[in-house]
Amino acid sequence: MKRFSKEENSWMFYDWANSAYSIIITTAVFPIFYKSAATNAGVSAADSTAYLGYTIAIFTFILAMIGPILGTIADYQGYKKKFFTFFFILGVSATALLAFIPSDNWLLLLVCYTFAALGSTGANVFYDAFLVDVATEDRMDQVSSRGYGLGYIGSTIPFLLSIAIILLAQQEIIPLTATVASKIAFLITAAWWGLFAIPLFKNVKQRYYIEREPNPIVNSFKRLGNTFKEIKKYRAVFLFLLAYFFYIDGVGTVISMSTAYGTDLGISATSLLIVLFVTQVVAAPFAVLYGRLAKKYTGKKMLYVGIFVYIIVCIYAYFLETTIDFWILAMLVATSQGGIQALSRSYFARLVPKQNANEFFGFYNIFGKFASIMGPLLVGATAQITGNSSTGVFSLVILFIIGFIILTRVPETTSVSSR
Repeated sequence: MKRFSKEENSWMFYDWANSAYSIIITTAVFPIFYKSAATNAGVSAADSTAYLGYTIAIFTFILAMIGPILGTIADYQGYKKKFFTFFFILGVSATALLAFIPSDNWLLLLVCYTFAALGSTGANVFYDAFLVDVATEDRMDQVSSRGYGLGYIGSTIPFLLSIAIILLAQQEIIPLTATVASKIAFLITAAWWGLFAIPLFKNVKQRYYIEREPNPIVNSFKRLGNTFKEIKKYRAVFLFLLAYFFYIDGVGTVISMSTAYGTDLGISATSLLIVLFVTQVVAAPFAVLYGRLAKKYTGKKMLYVGIFVYIIVCIYAYFLETTIDFWILAMLVATSQGGIQALSRSYFARLVPKQNANEFFGFYNIFGKFASIMGPLLVGATAQITGNSSTGVFSLVILFIIGFIILTRVPETTSVSSR
């Protein structure tokens, strides 16, 4: 494979930038910080986990509603970068703001987290859609997978720095409280995210677009309506989205609630942070490996592999008891987490018409985000009903099975002509 171009490298580098948010805010430091704040306020472990799940459901619902609409408008020349910039600024600003919220106000923490998550996931809608602008179809699997690989590697640097500050504070080696150390981690995340997004702003352009016309909002709604009317024309696209709806639900839920789940099992915050750091390191080469194997065996077959691994993860999680068990679970997740997300992104990018990529990635977002409502609600409700978080994680198995079955009915990737 020939060397990556400046545009491809700049696009991939945003994964390096944004993955700091994914590990520190979504997965590691913030959930532990929030759980501690909720516990100190007298909220039970099961209830605080449920409230986190409900919060994730709320912000994903909001983005799912506006994603296709904004995506359709963004297909016009010059709009994609503007929408990306808006959500990027929202995400970075709200992430930094987390550091200034009183640590005893768990509810306000969840509100600010909602805006940070809206910014991160909203920016990713348009970032993902830029894949069609930087890579040809035969390079999309490799570019997408390498992006995830860079993300895992890049995220380990601010994550390791954050862990070091938190652990040193906990051991009273540096004159900081654990609370202040966690807030410093939020500021590190915002700074890392903002700094390393610069190459994308400088070098990535919207190559495929629809020419601007009068009343762009009205015409965008008309184009969105035409997509629904011509749904049979996009059978492969929507079959894939339906499969994606189910299996990515489980993936996202495992990512966003893993530390809350580990805390409920009695695993210490220190152990959780170390496990998550090693998971990032292990996940990087596996994400790249998925891309290379996809070139040999097809992206669809590698998606099957990823789904199968996650089914094993959910079953194993039901029997989790010790820190060693959590280590094993985390390493299983590391083998497929990046691969299944990267290949889903590139598989879909090859299916959609390039000039309408934003509109279709809006649908990609709405299916993914509506799925992310169902998973956390399922885990949250099951945890409260049974008083056992393990049962909630186990219930995710059915989502992976349904996704697998539907994916078998998706035709091999053939792009649809643009409108």
